[in-house]
Amino acid sequence: MEKNFVNFHILISHSPSCLNRDDMNMQKSAVFGGKRRVRISSQSLKRTMRKCDYYAKNIGEASIRSRDLKLLKNEFLNKLNGEFEEAIIQEAIERFVKAGSQDDSEDQNLDTTDDTTVKKLAVAPWIKEEFRILCKIVKDTRDGGLSEDEFQKANQKFEKQKGKNKKDIDHFTSHAFGKKIENKIKEKSLALKEAIASALDVALSGRMATSGLMTTIDGALAVAHAITTHAVDADIDWFTAVDDLQELGSGHLDTQEFSSGVFYRYASLNLKQLQGNLGGAERKKSLEAAAYVLHMLATEVPSAKQQSFAAHNLADLAMVAFSDIPVSLANAFEEPVKASRNGGFLKPSISTFHTYWNQVHAGYGLDERCGEFILGSYDVPKEIQKQSKLIDLEEWVKADGKNEAGGGSNE
Repeated sequence: MEKNFVNFHILISHSPSCLNRDDMNMQKSAVFGGKRRVRISSQSLKRTMRKCDYYAKNIGEASIRSRDLKLLKNEFLNKLNGEFEEAIIQEAIERFVKAGSQDDSEDQNLDTTDDTTVKKLAVAPWIKEEFRILCKIVKDTRDGGLSEDEFQKANQKFEKQKGKNKKDIDHFTSHAFGKKIENKIKEKSLALKEAIASALDVALSGRMATSGLMTTIDGALAVAHAITTHAVDADIDWFTAVDDLQELGSGHLDTQEFSSGVFYRYASLNLKQLQGNLGGAERKKSLEAAAYVLHMLATEVPSAKQQSFAAHNLADLAMVAFSDIPVSLANAFEEPVKASRNGGFLKPSISTFHTYWNQVHAGYGLDERCGEFILGSYDVPKEIQKQSKLIDLEEWVKADGKNEAGGGSNE
């Protein structure tokens, strides 16, 4: 039976590092189970994945996230390779941000040089192919001009104005062009939907549109904040930048908080949502995306302070569960893990994770298909199919969690 949700559970031990900082330049943290844990935000993890080489190779070109319309215009001028004049790209951006057919009393022009306007905009993903279609619509509409009837209607509204704050004729013709563009967008709705569906990046992460012509998309991938399985007391590093041209002293002195720990990463992928976002794609395509997500959750690490700490650590455990519901196992670590007798948090974290999985799996009678890749010699619950390599687990995911994929066992 097909399962709609893919749950990803990752345990990864990071050597001393400071992978995610707050506005005070301190490590991000959270209190869980009454104890401080070091935290890596979901935003940090998602951006790390979105900007990595593996993502570009397998997921495809990432959408452009920006609220700076001046920079966005220059980016599209470059990406569209001179297909459209600057004025067309400028107008398409403005209409994407602010809907064209608004009340006549409102100003239709969005000043992209006004920083106060830019600050009001949310950072939303811009899809190149979707934007190309909109530019083509704007260009064709401008090239065709207004019909005599459309111009007469605009002129009538211009002549009917009363009061001191009269607008010039350009305001009303711009409004007419806006309505004409929106009508053409409705005619091209299928092409626009196909362009949106081609962006696996947005299908996974989603897009929230607050105004204009941009379409809101519910993301199929939910990513939790990663937290340490145990309580953490941070260390402070006093560091200097030595001045090579001075005999004594340093050119800079500062401090940096850092720590080490075993982190639990959790994410859930809604396969049906992803299929819908991809324009009704086959389940196979969603399963391929799930395998890519697994690979990145197990291998990608935020880049913050890596030149100073080089905490380029890979996952020690990666478990995938095909389920009817999203299920986080973070509560396995609500009571902070204690270090083993010989020291170290990894082994007790793995043991605690497996114990809690057994409790949840049996207690709720979950009907799941589970596979796991783990480094080292550990006992794995018999209901979980053990894979000897990460790539085997990825192939198992692509095969919908069927036992014949990957050649694993639970021995």
